[in-house]
Amino acid sequence: KLFFTDYGNAAKVERCDMDGMNRTWIVDSKIEQPTALALDLINKYVYWLDIYLETVEVVDYQGRKRQTITKGRQIRHLCGLAVFENYLYTVNSDNFSILRINRYNGTDVQALARLDNAKEIRVYQKRTQAAVRSHACEADPYGMPGGCSHLCLLSSSYKARTCRCRTGFILGSDGRSCK
Repeated sequence: KLFFTDYGNAAKVERCDMDGMNRTWIVDSKIEQPTALALDLINKYVYWLDIYLETVEVVDYQGRKRQTITKGRQIRHLCGLAVFENYLYTVNSDNFSILRINRYNGTDVQALARLDNAKEIRVYQKRTQAAVRSHACEADPYGMPGGCSHLCLLSSSYKARTCRCRTGFILGSDGRSCK
């Protein structure tokens, strides 16, 4: 799945399949300006910052079990969001400090370091990397991903795929080749 935020006409947190199909709103109320998003892949939770409402919130992948982790004026200066173990990590855009926030109670906030001009944060750790299983976009015997001549996008499961073409091309009737 692909998870993303939008604060155009109606602010929301959404999810869809990697090919853009099955687009679903998972949060569409009491949300104004969601600017950063992080996933807990193990427990299937979505965290986001709303800098207008000055909150950090969480829901499960279906949009249920919504909770506010923390709120207050300091949120409007946060950018970027990552989750690892018991903590959320974010960047304070005022002083470029890396903050660690307890994701269960929001009260244990600690500045860890300062990085000039930091705007985003990611946690790279072996346990956060999902195990890769065989999938529909693996290269075929001719080296084409999923048998697609240009782009292969996973669909509703790792066993399903959709072929797409680069700009300026159209998908042929075979659903695989681009012309």
